[in-house]
Amino acid sequence: MRFLLVLLLLAAPAVAETCPKAADHSVRFAELVEAVRAAPNEAAARVITNEMWALWADAPDGVAQEILDRGMQRRAGFDLVGALGDFDKLVQYCPDYAEGYNQRAYVHFIRQDYAKALVDLDRAIELSPTHIAALSGRALTYFGLGRLREARADLELAVGLNPWLPERRMLRDPAMKGQQSDL
Repeated sequence: MRFLLVLLLLAAPAVAETCPKAADHSVRFAELVEAVRAAPNEAAARVITNEMWALWADAPDGVAQEILDRGMQRRAGFDLVGALGDFDKLVQYCPDYAEGYNQRAYVHFIRQDYAKALVDLDRAIELSPTHIAALSGRALTYFGLGRLREARADLELAVGLNPWLPERRMLRDPAMKGQQSDL
């Protein structure tokens, strides 16, 4: 009986520390998509895109926010192993938070581990179908894998949401031009 009590006490913190549902930013995000589509120039679009990033990077709680922020700082400092560890923790803690997968995919992409990046990007897009950065990231990943038709399709979706994406220029690339998407 004492053994069971010890197990319950040890398990209690794990049960108590579960990731809450992320805030619903869908209305504000839709407003930002309309605003970026109507932006008069790239500088104005960049300001709106930064607001989008603020929504994506709004983690579900303080624990998740701390892990996300630390992982992003480590990635920015080229501590890719440390960043990957943080993003692994984040997706384990918050399996329904799209940005955790998107950030981990970015680290995989930097490491040129496109297969792992693709798995995480698929999950991020499954959780957040209009996540422009994940769509663009998946397009770049497909491009890295030589899957140009899929790259073009995702890039067209991303540019349809934000026509000012820097990656929009890839659609004029001769390698991508001949790839007609099935959209």
